[in-house]
Amino acid sequence: MQDPPLRFHIRTYGCQMNERDSEALSCLLEREGYVPAASEDEADILLFNTCSVRDQAERKAVGKVGLMRKRKRAEPDLIVGVIGCMAENQGAALLERLPHVDLVVGTRQIHRLPAMIAGVLAGRRGVVRIGTGEIDFTRLAGHRRSGPSAYVAVMRGCNQFCSYCIVPHVRGREQSRPIDEVVEEVRGLVGQGAKEIVLLGQNITAYGIAEARRAGLYTPQASPFADLLRAVSAVPGVERVRFTSPHPGFMNKAFVEAVTSLPNVCEAFHIPLQSGSDRILRLMRRGYSAAEYRSVVAAIRARCPQAAFSTDVIVGFPTETAADFAATRELMAEIGFDMAYVFKYSPRPGTEAAAMGDDVPEPAKLERNKILLEDLEVRVRERNRRYVGKVCEVLAEGPSKRNPARWSGRSRTNKVCIFEPVRGLAVGDLVEVRVEWVTAHSLFGRILATCPG
Repeated sequence: MQDPPLRFHIRTYGCQMNERDSEALSCLLEREGYVPAASEDEADILLFNTCSVRDQAERKAVGKVGLMRKRKRAEPDLIVGVIGCMAENQGAALLERLPHVDLVVGTRQIHRLPAMIAGVLAGRRGVVRIGTGEIDFTRLAGHRRSGPSAYVAVMRGCNQFCSYCIVPHVRGREQSRPIDEVVEEVRGLVGQGAKEIVLLGQNITAYGIAEARRAGLYTPQASPFADLLRAVSAVPGVERVRFTSPHPGFMNKAFVEAVTSLPNVCEAFHIPLQSGSDRILRLMRRGYSAAEYRSVVAAIRARCPQAAFSTDVIVGFPTETAADFAATRELMAEIGFDMAYVFKYSPRPGTEAAAMGDDVPEPAKLERNKILLEDLEVRVRERNRRYVGKVCEVLAEGPSKRNPARWSGRSRTNKVCIFEPVRGLAVGDLVEVRVEWVTAHSLFGRILATCPG
């Protein structure tokens, strides 16, 4: 009698790219004959897709993997693997800390995961596969959709080397996919019912630039990413296009023209700021000034006044003074962000900033973090009040997690909208919602009509 197929479970930490990697790996493992486990407890293969951007993310993953030691003693055939950014960052050192781990697979080797699992089954445990090499995009093109939106990874890696950032070290150099390959993947997703395509890349506005430079075809006025946006937007059935994460240094005139003229590119732009102080921006090696950041936002708003902006900010970067922090606070107020991820600086070993010393006291970091979040709460509530009485196009995502009697979805400006469902409403429908009241986090209203599309 044939043995039943092995069951796998992937626990994911970190960014949208990790979520996309886990989805693609699930599809890859299924093609190789493995089956998803109904729960972590029922899995024969446990994989932890990890993050290294912040120390807290690594500690969280290490703690969870450490808890598997007891289960491994009870189930010696259980396969435990660590994959992703922390695997790339720590490599074989993870096996010393976590000797019950069977395999460690870095970000540029994850397409080899089935072969490594086969090796573990053959008795080769404690295997590490990290380091250089180009990712095999074709093996990671599978999707398992559960809603109207779909992630599409269009590039990997980053060439910026911001002084605080571990990403170039763990994700490698920029590698972009050909436009026709991305378009074919998008066509397949639309055929499966996707309405919204979210393009992913660590430095997505640099899409295609490294390849164009190698071919001697790049000019500063060009934007290969704008070309990609046009191609994806032209696929029949694509109602909405979003993307993350861009770098202000690559948001040139060609980019601005594309994102403000293509009708299915959403009017919501996540543009990492990190600091409003020019001195800190130089230490961070961000490659732009506060004035240049302002000009990018102004260029988009001039052509698209209804645009919403979100950002990333770091407080407590080495040598950050009260004046530096005040500059960040003032710029955030001036831009009027609709959302922001605010992080306390934590040094990442191997980065340039780690050698600068972590000299801002923890209480100061906590206070600055608190101030920015409180400012944001007040401003976003006020900005959201502008939606009251207006009609928003909302992509229905299904019952609200907090109140299943209501449904939720997102507006084109990426606002969470809560509304009463109507007869015949289906996930993926575009509906017109009149906003009746708001909080700092959501818009609440009722459906007026279903949008054509």
